[in-house]
Amino acid sequence: MTEQRHPFDEALLSGYLDGELTQEEAQRARIHLEDCATCQETASEMSRIREATMDSQFHAPKDMQWDESPRGAASRVLRNAGLVIGLAWLLGIVVYLIVELAGSEDVLGVLLVAGFVLSAGLILASAYLDRREARKTDRYRRVEK
Repeated sequence: MTEQRHPFDEALLSGYLDGELTQEEAQRARIHLEDCATCQETASEMSRIREATMDSQFHAPKDMQWDESPRGAASRVLRNAGLVIGLAWLLGIVVYLIVELAGSEDVLGVLLVAGFVLSAGLILASAYLDRREARKTDRYRRVEK
């Protein structure tokens, strides 16, 4: 057996219960509710759900739940060691590429790799310097939540 949909718009009922309809729409909903037992039941259930959700209280999570910085000295050391090793690996790959291309006769390849490495390095250095400078004067650095 298939469920038969009622032709009246439930969004209109919701808007009526929330008091967000125009005068014409509210009047249309009110008149329909007077004659339709199905919509009266739907509106009554929507009203109960609305009241239950309005009375619900939500508890804010603890500050530490949102803090993404390492919580302990060991974690901080491991994270920094991982960053240093990752950067050293990346630098090693770049140096290897440059040495390999420098030994070849492909001048265009050397220029492309050197240009990319130089531009990426300058952009990253610029971003780092900007962040370091902004950190000194950031009024919201220690604000939590």
